This record gives sequence, C-alpha cells and structure tokens, in this order.
Amino acid sequence: MNETLAPTAIGDIPEEGVRDFASVNRQILGNIKVTTRQWWIVLGILIAGVGMFLSCEMNQFFHGIGVDGMNNPTFWGTMLVNFVFWVGIGHAGTLISAILYLFRAKFRTAIARSAEAMTVFAVMTAGLFPVIHLGRVWVFYWLAPYPNQRELWPNFISPLMFDFVAISTYFTVSLLFWFTGLIPDLAAARDHVPGWRSKVYRVLSLGWSNNQRNWRHYARSYLFFAALATPLVISVHSVVSWDFALSIVPGWHSTIYPPYFVAGAIHSGFAMVLVLLLPMRHFQKVKNIITMDVLEKMAKFMIFTGLILAYSYGFEIFVGMFSQNTFEMAAFLKRLSGFAAVSFWTTALCNCLAPVIFFWKRARRSVPWLFLVGVLVNIGMWYERYLIIITQRQTYVPFSWGDYFPSANEIGLTVGAFCWFGMWVWLFMRFMPTISIVDIKEEIPHAATEAQHGHV
Repeated sequence: MNETLAPTAIGDIPEEGVRDFASVNRQILGNIKVTTRQWWIVLGILIAGVGMFLSCEMNQFFHGIGVDGMNNPTFWGTMLVNFVFWVGIGHAGTLISAILYLFRAKFRTAIARSAEAMTVFAVMTAGLFPVIHLGRVWVFYWLAPYPNQRELWPNFISPLMFDFVAISTYFTVSLLFWFTGLIPDLAAARDHVPGWRSKVYRVLSLGWSNNQRNWRHYARSYLFFAALATPLVISVHSVVSWDFALSIVPGWHSTIYPPYFVAGAIHSGFAMVLVLLLPMRHFQKVKNIITMDVLEKMAKFMIFTGLILAYSYGFEIFVGMFSQNTFEMAAFLKRLSGFAAVSFWTTALCNCLAPVIFFWKRARRSVPWLFLVGVLVNIGMWYERYLIIITQRQTYVPFSWGDYFPSANEIGLTVGAFCWFGMWVWLFMRFMPTISIVDIKEEIPHAATEAQHGHV
C-alpha cells in the first residue's frame, strides 16, 4: 500500500484495464492532490447556498417560526419533509457498506466509501431540521436525557425524542464505521501527500504502521461495525415512521409504514449514490474502477426497491378503501383525484415508473439514463414525504382543514440544505480517498501482482 506514485497521468488507464497496486494508488490518491479552478468555482457556489441557508435560519431566529408557512393542522411543514428525506438518503450508505459487506458482495467495493460518506453528510443535514423546527434552537439540548438541576426530563413518547435517539445513534455508528474503513487509506495518503496535509493525515491515521497487528484489529473492528450498523438500516427509519404510524390521524395510522419507509429510504439512497457517483466517476477518471457492471447492479437493485414501493402505494390505498372508514377513504381519495393528486402522481411516476426503464439492459448501461432516473427518483421521494406529511394530513375536525404553501424562508432552507450536503461531499472528494484502496487491491489477483512487481 506504500508504493510511490508514478508520474503517469491519472486518466491514462483504460476503462476496463487490468489494475496493479501502483495504478490503484496513482488513480485514487492522485485525485486528492489536484485542485482545479472549476473545483473552486463549484465550492464557491455551494458555500453561497449555505450562506442563504444561514440567512433564512437567522431570519427565523429573530422573527420567530411564524415566518414559515406552517399553520393548523400543518404544524411540521417542509422542516419534517426535509428531515425524513435526508434520513432516507443516509440509509443506502449503510446498506451498501454494511449489509453487502457481510454478504461479501464484490460490487460494493468501488462505491462503498462514497456511500458511507454520503450517509454521514446526509444525517448531518437531517439533524438540522428538527432543531430548526423547535424555534428556540438555543435549548435543543433539552432533548438529551441527562440529569440536570432543572429536574427537566424529556418526554419519551414525543416524536422529538424518537428523532433525537434515531439521529444521534445512527450518526455515531455511521461515523465510526466510515472512519474505521478510512484509516489504512489515510495512512497511504500520509505517505504520498507532502506538506501540512501529510501531518493531518498522520494524525487521522492513528499511528497506522501496516503491520499484522494493525490489520487484525482493523478487520475485527470493521466487521463489528458492519454487524452493528446492519440493524440500524431497519430500526432507524422504522423509528422515523412511528412519528406518523403511532398517531390516529387518517392516512397515517398504518402498520405498513415501517417497511414502507425502509424500502423508500433504500430506494432514494441508491438514487443519490448514482447521482453522486456518475460525475465523480467522470471527473476523477476512475471508470476502470467504478465500471458499468457495478452501475448495472445498482440499477437492478433500484428496480427491486421501486417495485416494493409500487406495491406499498397500492396496498396502502387498498387498505384505506377496504376499511370503509369515511375519514380514511377521504384521505386516499384526495390522493387519486383531489388536491393531493399532483403530489401523488408525481411520486408514483418518479419512484415506480421511472426505474422500469432499467428492465432494458441498454438503459442500465447508459450513463445519461442512470443519472436521469437517479434525479427523478430523488424528486419523487421528496414529493412522497411532502405527500405524507402535508397533503395527506387531515384530522377528524373539518374546521381545522386548510391549505399549506411553503414560504420563501422554507424554500431557502430546503435549497440551502442541498448546498450544505453538496459542500461536504465536494470537500470529501477533494481531501479524502473516495474509493477504498484496500478493498480494490484485495480484488487484484495475486499472480498478476507478483508477475508485475515481484512481490505482493
């Protein structure tokens, strides 16, 4: 893992060429040494978006939560729409890295690192919205269950507590899992990058010396975190679904919500991985590592999750209509032909119909189609959360019914959140190995390596 970088250009290796240890280092570590003018321009745009996010939050901070469009009975608005959306985005990273690692699925090796990073950044983004929605953001720590002199204890049956426990647990485990996998690659970067960055990588690599003891602890730790993170894929988004399913609001009180939310989270997460990987694959010139075979397998998985969502939508409507409950039936009729029809049909077309094109192999192996479907699925999943949280909510008291329109402040927070997420992804692509060097080298046949280098 400590071979010297060859002076050859990063992109001079054919897309499906045979790789050796030196070429893997040259491609992956070479990308963290190159900063272009275009990179700075994109970073500036993303930082400007984050600035807009902060200005909208400061507007709400000084003028109160009334600057948002929330009303009776829509008390959550796009704050919780964005929260559920970003928690869902974070699930694919754990699925790809943890579950597929336990099942020894080889296609995960090229995309696992980026998916893990996406998980951490998505959960960081999701955690902002419950705090912002509190209004009094300076007392957010009251949610933490710790002894205090005010004798103030959280209400454990509150959805706010559900979200706090889900976010804190998932973020901690995901961060440790991601960082554990990074340690050997940070040590490789330490040996190849000069200047102050080498010192930073030396600290982050925790004294990695590439001996047998290091590798034994690394393998055990990574396996432990993979096993620990696997149940979180199911449990965390199930907890988020309980925010709705445990209520008696028509359209929310449903037993299908936990598996329905988990399937939707995986669907949107895989779509976001595609949206992020395809530009990275092009600009970092790693097409021989993130091959079309890897992308095709991801497309096949999206067919599977899209069909699960199609079944869930149909089953949910069937149960609501079969119940013959007037309020339940009204909630689902609004989906089909009422004022919620636009949100519902946008959701159904983007999430269920768009991935169907992947039944054709030519579409599965086409970068434009992969990118387009990834974008459409993310739009559809955001609209699905909008449909559930806003347009579907209808209490038993008709006088409380009302329309909801996001305010300019909420739109600014939503767009700014995407810029916040994109900023961290952009920095990660610049300063960290975006592909696991260790996993890629394990796939290189030992015989070919010995023939080229005389040793492994």
